[in-house]
Amino acid sequence: MLRLKKTVVMVGMMGAGKTAVGTAVARQLGVPFLDSDEEIVKAAHRSIAEIFARDGEPFFRARETEVLGRLLRGEPCILSTGGGAFLSPVNRDLIREAGVSVWLRADLDLLWQRVRHKTTRPLLRTENPRETLRQLYEARVPLYAMADIAVDSAADLSVEDMASKVVAALAERAEVLGKD
Repeated sequence: MLRLKKTVVMVGMMGAGKTAVGTAVARQLGVPFLDSDEEIVKAAHRSIAEIFARDGEPFFRARETEVLGRLLRGEPCILSTGGGAFLSPVNRDLIREAGVSVWLRADLDLLWQRVRHKTTRPLLRTENPRETLRQLYEARVPLYAMADIAVDSAADLSVEDMASKVVAALAERAEVLGKD
């Protein structure tokens, strides 16, 4: 039986599948799944959209860093983050020190197919959400590329197939997933 030795932090764009794939990876490995956005919502007693509207993005990002630090100090788990979490050098350092980052790499067209009908994306509440997504994508890809591991997504891969790809990538790193 393989044992998870470090927290695995799922990073990538909105729509990349961080929550869905992360949940499936956790199930396959028999470890807890946590979502940093859900933890922020619980702590603030407000939705992410409400936090953005009321307190602004800088306030949200500060809470995100606090929550990430706390979760990374806990038992090894699969941790999904918001799309912007990995953009912060402080967050990247926290993750690198205590865990391992996995970038769910998906192309722009696939991401757009997945997020275009969602109303829960505060950053896409713009005149031209497709163009906003493209700009976010182009700005963020070089930062996501700093992740420890990249796993490519495809439209024809199920959530379980993606999870299996992630587990296979983790199993190549004995310091992350290995025998005791």
